[in-house]
Parts: sequence; C-alpha cells; structure tokens
Amino acid sequence: MSRLTDLMRQLHAVDPQLGADLESEIRALTSRRNFGLVFERHQPEAVELPGVTPKRGSKVRVLEPRGSAAIGDNRLWLVDHIAREEDGRFAHLVEMYAEEPEQRDVVVDDLVVVAEFKDGIFPGLVETGRLERGGDKPFHTVINAENFHALEMLTYTHRGKVDAIYIDPPYNTGAKDWKYNNDYVEGDDAYRHSKWLAMMERRLLVAKELLNPDDSVLICTIDEKEYLRLGLLLEQTFPEARTQMISSVINPSGAARQAAFRRTDEYIFFVFVGKSAPLDLPLPAEWRVTRDKRAEKLRWDGLMRSGSNTQREDSPNQFYPIFVYEEDGEGIFHSVGKPFFGNRREFRGVPDGCCAIWPIRKDGSEGNWQISSRNAQALLSKGYLRLGRWRGSETAVTYLKKGNIDKVERGLFPILGQRKDGSIIVDETGYRSTFVTGTQWRVGSHSPEQGGTKLLTNILDGRRFPFPKSLYAVEDALRFFTKDKSEALILDFFSGSGTTAHAVMRLNKQDGGRRQCISVTNNEVSADEQKKLRKQGLRPGDPEWEALGICDYITKPRVTAAITGKTPNGEPIKGGYKFTDEFPMADGFEENAAFFTLTYESPLSVRHHRAFERVAPILWLRAGSQGRIITSLGVRGWNVSEVYAVLENFNESAEFFEALAGASGVRTVFFVTEDDAVFQMACRKLPEGVEPVRLYSSYLQNFEINRGRA
Repeated sequence: MSRLTDLMRQLHAVDPQLGADLESEIRALTSRRNFGLVFERHQPEAVELPGVTPKRGSKVRVLEPRGSAAIGDNRLWLVDHIAREEDGRFAHLVEMYAEEPEQRDVVVDDLVVVAEFKDGIFPGLVETGRLERGGDKPFHTVINAENFHALEMLTYTHRGKVDAIYIDPPYNTGAKDWKYNNDYVEGDDAYRHSKWLAMMERRLLVAKELLNPDDSVLICTIDEKEYLRLGLLLEQTFPEARTQMISSVINPSGAARQAAFRRTDEYIFFVFVGKSAPLDLPLPAEWRVTRDKRAEKLRWDGLMRSGSNTQREDSPNQFYPIFVYEEDGEGIFHSVGKPFFGNRREFRGVPDGCCAIWPIRKDGSEGNWQISSRNAQALLSKGYLRLGRWRGSETAVTYLKKGNIDKVERGLFPILGQRKDGSIIVDETGYRSTFVTGTQWRVGSHSPEQGGTKLLTNILDGRRFPFPKSLYAVEDALRFFTKDKSEALILDFFSGSGTTAHAVMRLNKQDGGRRQCISVTNNEVSADEQKKLRKQGLRPGDPEWEALGICDYITKPRVTAAITGKTPNGEPIKGGYKFTDEFPMADGFEENAAFFTLTYESPLSVRHHRAFERVAPILWLRAGSQGRIITSLGVRGWNVSEVYAVLENFNESAEFFEALAGASGVRTVFFVTEDDAVFQMACRKLPEGVEPVRLYSSYLQNFEINRGRA
C-alpha cells in the first residue's frame, strides 16, 4: 500500500469529512500529466531484527507457528507491556496503523522486533571474525545488516570519504528476487516498479552523502526491467553529476525472453561525481571492437584541418606558409611564416632555395592549419613537426598533438635520434597502447557463467548463489576509476556473494595497493530454502536458519576463501585466476578482513558509556579500519592503538598524552566528555594533523539528524 493511501486511511478514521475532501483534491492533482520520474513514496520499509529482545514500546510482528510454511502476520504491533505468567512471558500487543486497533496477548518467543525506516537508529557492531594476512594494511569489512541502516551508520564513519560505489541491486524481475516490507515483490504487483524505485531512492540519497564530492564514481548494474527508471532516478538524485550508460554483452548466445528478442546484454550506469572520469588504460585487444594499429605507435596527425571549420575564412590567423627545401630527395624544414591575409598568388616572401607549403585542400580551395604559426614554430624547434615524402609545395606536413607529446616527454616513447627534417625518431617497441573504451563492451571475461557461477562454486565447495557477477567484470569497471588511487575506499551495499571485495583484492595484488572494500549484505535465506526450513519448524533467528543466510553461508566464506586460498572445507582451491593477473587461487591474498553484525543500541546506554563495546568497532571504522579495535578502556580509562586513541578518564590525561606522543601513526582521537571546555582543552594538546572527535555528542547528533529520513 502506498504511503499516501495509508495516511488517507488514518485521516478518514479521525475525520471522515476532511478525509473525503482531501481525497477529492488529491484525485484532481494526480489526474494531471507530470513530466520526469513520478512514483509513489510507499509506506516506509521495515526490517525484522531477530536478535533483538522485545520490550515495552517495541514494534513487533507475530511470527508464524513453528512448522508452518506460510509467512506470518505482516501487521505491525506495539508492545504495551510484558507480563510473566505460569506458561511463560506474554506481551500485550496493540495493532498499529489500524482504524480500529486489535489487541492480543502473544508469547514473547513468537515475536520479532521490527524497525521502521522512519525510526531513528543508534547502531553498534559486533565482530564475528577476522583474518590477518596483510600486515598493516587496512581491513576489508563485511557487515551483516539491512543495507539502509548500514548506510545510515556509515554517514558517521565515512561521510564524503568514499571513492567508488559499486552496486548490483535486485533487478526486479518479478521472480521473488527481493522483498519489500517482508513480502516478496511478485511480477503482477501493481506497485512493483514504484516499490523498487522507493527502495532504491532511499538508499541512493544516503549513499550520495558518502561519496567524495570532489572525485568519486557510482557504478550500478541493471537489466532491461528497470534501466529506464534507474537512469531517471540517478539523474534526479545526482543532478550535478554526469551519467553514462554502458551496454555490456554477458551472454553472446542470448537468454530467451518470451515473445521477444533474446537478451544478450545488461547495462552499467556510471555516475561521475566532481572531476571523476575513466582513466586511459592499457587494455587487452578483446576490448576493441576494431583494432586501431595507429594507437600502438606514436601518432603523427595531419597539420591541415579537416572536418568542420576547414575554410581559410574560418580561422584567418591559421593561414600561413611553411618554408621547406629539398636535399638528397628529402624535405627539410627551413622556417614557419607569419599569418598572411593577402592574395596567396601575390606572396613574394619565400626564402631563397625554398618553396612554401600552404594549407590548400584537394579541391584547390584555401583551408587552414590546425595550430597557429607561433605554435608550429615551437613544435618545429622540438622536433614535433614532420614532413612526408618530398612533393615540393604539396609535401604533407604532420605534427604531434598534446597527448602524444605527453607520451614522449613521459618517456613512454624514448627518443633515439632525429630524421633529416629534424623530427624525432622514437622507440615504439616497448609501448602498450592505452585508451578509454567505448560504450559497448563485448569482453569474454565478463561472462557471469565462467567468472561468476563456476568460479564461486569452485571456491565454496559447490555452494550456490543466484546470478553472481563475473569477478573480472567488477574488477575491470573499478580499475577505470581506482588505478591511480592505491588507497581508494570502495563500498558495495548490495554485496551479495562478495564479488566487489574479491575484485578489490585482485586490484591490490596487481599494483601493491592498499585499497579497502566495505561490503554490506543481509543474512536473507532464499525463498525456496525458507519453505524447507519452515517445514522443519525453524524460523528467522534460529541458529540453523541463520547459518544458511547470504552473509554467513556465502559472503563471509567467499571473502575468507579468497584470502586464505582454501575452501570452507579447508582444501586448497583448485584452478587459477585468469586475465590481467594469472596465478593459482590457492595462493590467496595478502589482505586483512573483519566481519561484523549491526546491532541496535539505546541512545541512553550510549550516552552513559554503557554501549562502548558495540560502538567501538564504529570508531575503528571511522579511524580507517586499520590495526586492532579498542574494545576496552581498562582501569585507566584510556587506550591507544596503531591509528587511533580513546580518552574517557581525564584524570589520567597526562599519562594518555604521553602515550599518544609516542604513537606516530595515530590520526584520530575520541574524547568521551559532555564538557565543552574540557574538550577544547584536550584538543589543544593534540599533535598537529590529529583529528579530535567528541563522544558521544558527535555520534548521537549524527543519528538524531538522520531520524525520520525515510
């Protein structure tokens, strides 16, 4: 049900006449034609929190009876109070959002706490494991959470710091590939597209706050079901950015579509934020639709203008003679003349023994040169002008454009000497051409069958995940934007099987980088698996159920296996990586990874320093995800790690600052105080370049601001 319809129903219950009048006016407004992307902002989403204990004031759903294959009651209830009786603990519930609220008593164990997205959240993290094979490198992190709430958390730790976001959201095929408010969205749902848009918009708006506004990119894959709406949504959400869509062939033989052409490709949207742009990269020949051999050598372009604005009158200042002479059958430059505004046939300024080359077109009309006479003379002095086969005044003149001059001056084409005309001779044997590819990608390594499904099955001892992306496709897309950023921060909040984290590890190995990836996924169990588990009497929150969720069954094991080189069964992974960098998968990666589950904290507990153990990993994330997590301040009330520190007991501040002075790697210090004067005094004692953060006011203020965002 749309949010507007839900609000109208509530209004009818309070004032029927006002509700009817308002409904009439809304009907008139919605009958008008609108332009651009128009969709229903549906009732805010809600997420079930099986690990949270219900208490008075909690929003809850009633779970289905154990052994039932049906999904439980999707209505939301408010816990009025909880009473302990002989048969156990019972919660007295009052139905929410109903004209005539129902009331009932339910066993507490049959309830699951629910958080609506309009509610404020105060997040924490519980570490569930870690791997350390990368020395002092930053940790890749995998967060088991509802991705909207995880994004909210990241506004405290990474606002404006993310270099690239890569997401592969649900394609909204109608085949139970995603849920909205605990219900799978079916293909015949009348609100199917607007629900998808509402879900995506909420997340993109928060993700926008995380991207570096000066230079970052959002990469989003999609198929034909939603690409039109997604394109409009991205332009609407990022009006100041530039958006481009790539068509990527992932199945040359095509997937069957009923009463339609076979589908061979999918689409990739690139949103360029700030100065972001794809890099010129050396790419394998398979990237090129047609091979341009000229791009593999130093390219000399014709000096006479072609295309548009080719007439003399279009650029009168660029009509001038170039004086040359012949020696032993070869042309030699003499000099470059000044712009000439008279009748060429009356020109009398040719030096003795020379002839003049003018920009005359094949049809005999007067054209113009590409550059001014002053620039031509400058290029001539450096050997960047060249003459073709000697034909007197009709001898061709070529020159090096800026891009090729840069290649020479950067040493990509070492200068070996000079030709007789003074132009440079270079060594072209060691050069690998670079270029920005076009908008049609037909790259074999991007096949999801080989680089996705089969690779993942091999790594995870046969465990399956629906439609994983090709590892190499994600790697290639990110390389265009992070090749020159060895410490880039990459985020994937629809991380699924963990392909993005895996791709970032590959990029690091190729150039010794320290890039880090934050992967966010939930622990959802597939629709088919849910039916089996429900028949066995299991429900969300049960260990047997959670063990088969995406995060615990696929994402964490995949990231672990990639780093260690071993399958979940402890066997070396068979086979090797291909393309760009080939080596045995069993070698693993020299990387670190930490795994977390999002928790929901009471703001009162946070303010009174009673939730520090769960807030601690968030502080570690904000400080750069490097080294150990400070989980305890001990009896001294302070602690210093490799890159950050925390001070709570200011009576011990002298000892704290002494320890801090000896920790050269510390970049962030968290001060736990409500006293502004104390905070300012402590800030003045910090070494230069260290960021001070005030706990818990900065934390609480951040999430108070986010309250009601949905």
